[in-house]
Amino acid sequence: MEKGERIIDTYELNVNDIVIDVSIIAKAEEPVPTYTISITNISDTTKIILEKIRDEFVAEETKTLSEEASISDIQEQFKEKILKLLAKYFPNANKKTMDMLINYILQQNIGLGNLDILLNDTNLEEVVVNNSNEPVWVYHRRHGWLKTNVLIPNESRIRHYSTIIGRDVGKEITLLNPLMDAHLKTGDRVNATLSPISSKGNTITIRKFAVKPWTVTDFLKEGVISYEGAALLWSAVQNELSIIITGGTASGKTSMLNVISNFFPPNQRIISMEDTREIVLPKTLHWVPLETRLPNPEGKGGIEMLDLIINALRMRPDRIIVGEIRRKAEAEVLFEAMHTGHSVYGTLHANNVKETINRLTNPPIDLPKQILSALSLIVVQHINRRTGRRRTLQIAEVLPNGDARVLMQLNPIRSVLEIVNEPLAILETLNLYTGLSKTDVYADIQAKIEILKWMASRSITDVNKIGLIMSKYYHNKPFMQLKGV
Repeated sequence: MEKGERIIDTYELNVNDIVIDVSIIAKAEEPVPTYTISITNISDTTKIILEKIRDEFVAEETKTLSEEASISDIQEQFKEKILKLLAKYFPNANKKTMDMLINYILQQNIGLGNLDILLNDTNLEEVVVNNSNEPVWVYHRRHGWLKTNVLIPNESRIRHYSTIIGRDVGKEITLLNPLMDAHLKTGDRVNATLSPISSKGNTITIRKFAVKPWTVTDFLKEGVISYEGAALLWSAVQNELSIIITGGTASGKTSMLNVISNFFPPNQRIISMEDTREIVLPKTLHWVPLETRLPNPEGKGGIEMLDLIINALRMRPDRIIVGEIRRKAEAEVLFEAMHTGHSVYGTLHANNVKETINRLTNPPIDLPKQILSALSLIVVQHINRRTGRRRTLQIAEVLPNGDARVLMQLNPIRSVLEIVNEPLAILETLNLYTGLSKTDVYADIQAKIEILKWMASRSITDVNKIGLIMSKYYHNKPFMQLKGV
């Protein structure tokens, strides 16, 4: 450590047997911490020899590649030839070492270089290349935006990375088509731009697919939502009330959608529709995930969200999950589904409850206000972009006239979700359809709070374990039996 530096966090990654140390360091003169990677099990001397192998073989061979070849095809094609060269330079290396060195050469010279290392860190949500003159940036789950010690050597290398990413999913990026939006087979979303459209240089923005989904326990332990708020949402889901989650970009809308999905009962059929698979539900559930599809270069074969929604209604769903509501036709079909007895859960871009109602009742969605009463709850997520902290901003019920009534509101000073109003419409709805009195509803919410506290105290964050707990709960198992999970 140099003077004025402080280590915030450290951990280790293993990427194809290549061991990488990650250090997040705060520097006095830097406005944001630095995310630093260093490969620990390959010495500097070995790296020099590997560079020689690359100069001798790989750079020459890549010139003969066909433009249609994918990264995986190229790597398989070269493995055997590289192995022969490695045997010449490292005659005493065992198979594990050889495999690790092969992976390093392929990663650095045919894959995405050190971007591959960043993409294998499950703590990162976003990996961003702005140009070749500044380091790669990352968005860390715990620490927000960080600069890295990874530099892309030149603009042509960034363009090359964009090209091979696109090639794997049948996309292309050229000077005539300088914008590319792609969904990778891994679930990651990639956007790329070429200069001069992006005037500082070529860019790549990768939003990573979350291998481990956010669960209600994660949200409670991180302080994203209160126990009372989570228990209210659980009660709403159990009683088949429809919920829309709103918020700004990266505020945690999809994560909250995943959290709400933790509460689904196992004896109902769930159909989800997304542009890119992000929701991960427990294995205990009866779940069919659907995805939209972009048209091919000839403009054919595209499947839009509306197509999936209409089709899902023919699949006998009990619960419908929609990744994002964007257009009037989609909203009309979904609210019609609510009115016909389906439980609907989805996300929408809006920054607060008032703005949510305005977005739903004005163009381009433009729904009649009267039909909004089919929706029971609006949950608003918020991200403090200065600190990177995500919180539930508001939970509101929708009244019979289509107006919203805020039940819980974030206190920004204390960073706590506070109860500001007692529910009216929800209590009436639950009494009408279940016979539960106000006292019964509050007793049920308190019982759910106790279970949530027990889950949080034991750090039960595995989505499948939570699914098993919910399954036992819905089979009327006493709380003590839940503890056997």
